[in-house]
This record gives sequence, structure tokens and C-alpha cells, in this order.
Amino acid sequence: MEFTVTAAGLITPIRKVLLGVFMAESTDNKSFLPARDLLNGVRDTCDRLHIASLKRRIDICAALLEENPPIDVAILGQFKAGKSSFINSLLGKPILPTGVVPVTTVITRLQYGPGERAAVTHFDGSRVEIPLEKLADFTSEAGNSGNIKNVEVVDVDIPAMADYPGLRLVDTPGMGSVFKIHMKIAQDWLPEVGAAIVAVSSDRPLSDNDLELIRELTRHTPNIILLLTKVDLLLPDQRTEVVQFLEKTLEKELGKRFPVFCFSTRVDTEQYNRRIEMEILLKLSTNRDIEFRNILRHKVRSLASVCINYLEIALKSALQADRERDEIRRRILDERLSLTAIQEDLMLITRENSRQTRTFIMQHLGRLEQPLREKLTEDLRGELPRWKGNLWRLTRRYEEWLTENITAALESISRTENRYFLGTLKKSRAAFDRALFSFRALLGQNIETVLGLKLAEADWRIEVAEPSHPDVGFIRVFDFHFDLLWFLIPMFLFRKLFEKHFLALIPRAAEMNLSRLGAQWESRINVTIEEMRKQAAGYVKDEIATIEALLEGSSGRTEEIQELIAGLQERLADLSNEGGKK
Repeated sequence: MEFTVTAAGLITPIRKVLLGVFMAESTDNKSFLPARDLLNGVRDTCDRLHIASLKRRIDICAALLEENPPIDVAILGQFKAGKSSFINSLLGKPILPTGVVPVTTVITRLQYGPGERAAVTHFDGSRVEIPLEKLADFTSEAGNSGNIKNVEVVDVDIPAMADYPGLRLVDTPGMGSVFKIHMKIAQDWLPEVGAAIVAVSSDRPLSDNDLELIRELTRHTPNIILLLTKVDLLLPDQRTEVVQFLEKTLEKELGKRFPVFCFSTRVDTEQYNRRIEMEILLKLSTNRDIEFRNILRHKVRSLASVCINYLEIALKSALQADRERDEIRRRILDERLSLTAIQEDLMLITRENSRQTRTFIMQHLGRLEQPLREKLTEDLRGELPRWKGNLWRLTRRYEEWLTENITAALESISRTENRYFLGTLKKSRAAFDRALFSFRALLGQNIETVLGLKLAEADWRIEVAEPSHPDVGFIRVFDFHFDLLWFLIPMFLFRKLFEKHFLALIPRAAEMNLSRLGAQWESRINVTIEEMRKQAAGYVKDEIATIEALLEGSSGRTEEIQELIAGLQERLADLSNEGGKK
């Protein structure tokens, strides 16, 4: 998108005009009619021809029209690209937690409010307000490791956002992780992005993941900006070279130029912030209604183009005789694209990886067993001299101590080491992604060969919901209670013997409880793998159902399909003409 630098002297008047009086334009007015009309046309077409695969994108566009929310300016990028630090710098205070390791675990949205407040929404729908200083307890890896607190989203109201009415800054977890923890991301959150600032670190500029993210974003928003962070690591000549590399690479790979802004929290921060504020945020804010309409038009236009692509497949089929149509269907949906065969392949991926889960987990837990034994033994040696009483009292105290300490140790392992348990989860996701890519590539190849049409790109991503953390419990390791005979046993003679016995029980307790922890994580990970299989199977089933409906349901409907294509193209033209008048 093109940005025009606003005169610096206008900042104060703009703030005075907008502060506290912002109200979003109603989507019922006539400026939204072309987008609403086109969306209704797409929805009607999909209903009539049973195009199931577009339902999700239709729902997202409909929600935007219905809710007219603030424009979400999402700060996206890989782990440790400096996203949270960038937002803190814009706001002028350390609102979001930062650190030397990946920090952000959940989506955090920041918008204007007259006072500082934060509200945490959980996956079960419950909502609780928290002090702003407690934000890290819910949004950071240290305070909420792996989102163990089941936080869906955190909304922050802050007076500093008064400069940007109608906007909502969105801090996101790093995109390089296997997990997209926040529910919105798990439900295709990217299509809801209004504007995207993609943070790319100077120490690893433009990875393949960055390119794929930007490519995907182009289908959902016209407003994409690259933010080159940590530019203090580069000399001025190097900085210019990296910016030119980004611009040329993106133009070569994606066929268009994207604005590139530099940023550093160490040098010239105020200068960088001022440019970003003037050329991005204030422009979006002062022209919020126009920008929102442009974003909505972009999403609906992209959706309509995919719908027309499906209609062209149906039209080609409709123009054929019944016998030829059967042959077309056979050639497009050949035996390699059999739903049953694909489901069997997906089941095979699930079984093979699920069988390896326990082994993968225990390989890591096995390395932790000896340190756990040694730690428990050392701690018990220090505790035993403090314990007094007969054998019964000594035994009860030992049971309490062992339960408490093993439980604490296993909870710590579960919380801090779980990322090492996820090997089969990552392998499964990669395998499912490959299976979906192969299916769609083959389907597209068959359609192009048979009908001479290119199949539109699909928004298919296997989303991974992080496995829930298991409850950790202590397994008793006593086969017989010696303490029942306490009145027969003089402790001044046998105490050392029983202390030695208690110490000897620790290895077995550590082994048994680590094995139990492994079994619990195995169960949860394999459930998640099965959920991924269902996602992949659902994508394939919907796509095959859509193609079959288009091929089989097109008989005798040539004129109807032609009218539908013409109607959508006319509405697309109306939408484009309306956009040109702004």
C-alpha cells in the first residue's frame, strides 16, 4: 500500500480531533453495499452448488461486516524478531513482557482505554480482570508455560493508544513454533488480520517461513509492511544492502513491492518510531473507515475470485454430454484421489507416529531419571536427621515428603521439558501437510489436464492445539508397611537400617513416576495427532465433495452457471469501481 507522510505539526490537532470521539462508520451505509452484495452472491452460489470448502472464509467476511471491529494491526514474525519490544517502544512503556528467550505465548490485543486495565479471556469463556503488572503471568512463557492456564486472548486497554483510535495492536506468538496457541490462530486467525507488520530480524533476514507468511497474508489484506528490526547490528551500508535485498527478493517471489521500515530499540529509536507512527499508524487511524472498507473489499474480492474459479470448473463440466461428464469425473477424481485411499494414508501416518510417541518421550525422560534420583537422595539425606519419633511417625513423614517432592519434580519436568516430548507431533504435522499438498497438487494437475483450468490456491493449514498438561500424582512404592510393627521395633537400634531402606526406595519411585508421566503425555500427544488427522481428512472430504458437486450437479445447468459467473463478475466490477471512488 502507498503511505503519504503527514506533516509533523498535524499530530497534535489530529489527536485533539480524534481522541475520545472515534466511532466506526456503520456497515449499513451505502459504501458497504457492493461488498455486502458480492458476499451475498458468493454465499448464494456456494449454497446452490454445494461449494463447502469456502464456508470458513465466507463466515469471516460476514463477521467483519456484522461486527465492524477495530482494525487489527497484527505484529507478526518468527520467534525473537523483536515484536513485543517494538510495541513497547511505540507505547512508550514496557507493557508487554520481553526476554532473551521466546516469551509471548498467547495473543495480546492493545487498544485505547481511559485507564490501564487488562482482561483475560479463557477458552471456557470465563473472563477476569487482572492488574497490568500481572500481564506476564498470563502472556509469557515464564508465567504461563505452553499456555497451561488455557488463556484464549488478553485484551489491554491503555491511554497511550489514544493516538490510534479505531486501531488495535496485536502481539502474536512467534510463527516459527509448531504451536499456534491462541484459539483465533487455531481457527484461521490470519484471514481476520486488517493490517500486518511483519517483523524480520536483521540477524536472520527473510527466511522461507517469512516468505510463506507474507504470501499467505496477501490473500487476506492489502496492507502489509516489513519491519526490519535490530538494525543496530548493521552498519549503514549493510542496512541499505539488506533493505534492498528484502525489496528485490519480495518483488521477485511475490510480484509486488512492499514498504520496508527499519527499527531498533538501541539507536535512533525515537526517529524510527516517529516515521512508523506518521506513515503507518496515524494514516490507518485517521482514515480508519476508508482503510476498513479497503480491507473488507480485498477479502471479499479474493473470496469471489476463488468462487468463480470453482464455477468455471462446473461450467466446463456442464458443457459436456453426460457420458463425457462421467469420463471427466473419472479422470479428475482418479484412483489416486480416492477418499478412502487418502483416509487410509492419513490413518497410516497417525498409527506410525503414535507408536513412536512413548519411545520418543521416554528417551528424554530417561536422561532425567538419574539427576532426579540424585537430587531426591541428596535432599532426603538432609531431611532425615530432622525427623523424630517412632517408626510409624517416621514412615508417615517419609511418605509425605516423597509424595510432595516427587510431585513437585514431575510438575516441573512436565512444565519445562514438554517441548522435548513433541517430536512425533511435529513429524505428524509435517506428514499431514505433505499429504494435503500432494492431494491438492494432483487434483490441480488433473483439473488443468482435463479442463484446461488452474485450481485456485487453498487456505489449508493443519493447526496444532497444544496437548493439555497431565495431572501429576505419586505412585506408592511400599509393598508392606513396616510401621505396623512399630511397637516391637526399638528405633535406637534399627533407625539407620530404615533410613537406608527409605533411601533405597527412591530409584524405584523415580522410575515408576517418570514412566507414569510418560504414559500421560503419550496419551495426550496421540489424541492431538488424531485431531490433526481429522482436520486433514476434513479438508480432503470437503474438497472432493465440492468438486463432485460441481461436476455431477452441473448437468443441465449451463445457463444458470454462466449467469452466476456473470453476476459475480459484475459485482466484482462494482466493488472495484466503488473502491476507485474513495
